[in-house]
Order: sequence, then structure tokens, then C-alpha cells
Amino acid sequence: MKTLKTILVTMALLGGMLITNAQRTVVRVYPKHGTVVTKVTKPKVVVHNKTNFYFADGVWYKARNKNYIVCAAPVGIKVKRLPRSRKIVVVNGRKLYKYRGIWYKKTGRNYVVVNV
Repeated sequence: MKTLKTILVTMALLGGMLITNAQRTVVRVYPKHGTVVTKVTKPKVVVHNKTNFYFADGVWYKARNKNYIVCAAPVGIKVKRLPRSRKIVVVNGRKLYKYRGIWYKKTGRNYVVVNV
């Protein structure tokens, strides 16, 4: 009987730990290019070739009327900061930063979108 109690208590503790870990899991779904979004949280406005682009949480947008459209990052555009979840990769001896499939090169205090 004592062994059965020990097994049940152990299973309850392990089950509680699994539930706790499952609650901490965060899944982020990013919109595809061409998706129309009505609201963007705290976007940074970046002007490139006389066009306003909006950068928020690693996603690039263009304004159209009162909406935003998800677009590809234009090559050569500069941003001051990248999200913390970016990855540092060395390609052909160059240190590059990758976030959501977009490659950045650090130049001075900015990050510039590059082709790889």
C-alpha cells in the first residue's frame, strides 16, 4: 500500500510539472507576405528610397490607406535594433544576423538588410 501511495504521489508531481511546462510554451505565428493587418503595435518608421516602411517585432509592413501590408524587407534598409531572438551566423568569414529568414549585417550602430 505504501508503494502504491509513493507511485501515485510521484505521478502527480510529474504530471504537475508537465502541465506547468506546457503553460509556459509560447507559439508565435507571423503573417505571410501580402497579409493585410489593421493594427501594428509600436512600429518603427524607416524611410527607404522615399518609401515609408514600418518595422515591428521583426516584421516589415507598408502602409496602404488605413491598413498595413506585410512585405519583404528591402535590401539596404537600416534598423537600429533587432529582436533578441535573432541568430548570429558566420557566412564566408562575415558575421551576419538572421531573423525570420532575413539577413542583416551590422554597420556601425545599425543593422542593414543584405542578400546572402
